[in-house]
Amino acid sequence: MFIDPPLGRVGMTESQVRESGRTALVAKMMMARVGRARERSETQGFMKILIDAESEKILGAAILGIGGDEIVHTLLDLMYADAPYTVIQRAMHIHPTVTELIPTMLGDLRPLE
Repeated sequence: MFIDPPLGRVGMTESQVRESGRTALVAKMMMARVGRARERSETQGFMKILIDAESEKILGAAILGIGGDEIVHTLLDLMYADAPYTVIQRAMHIHPTVTELIPTMLGDLRPLE
């Protein structure tokens, strides 16, 4: 299904993480904070990521907004590599892109209540 702004989603949803009983972390960033989205006047949407608190692996993510259907592949690749979220958090991304704000978003991880 095509929607505008595009949606990229991978892994578990927040509801599925809650149902699993895992201890998890969550971070969310509105697209209005993303330079590329502001530059193109497409600030609708958000990015959200769910992290397993023990393994530090990505459980799931959703990117609703400009390029979300493409940007989610960055997170998907990390999930396939079975790497912790800290790999992308410490990476340097080019500016201005949506992906460059993923490390900033990961810096705001909070316990999923």
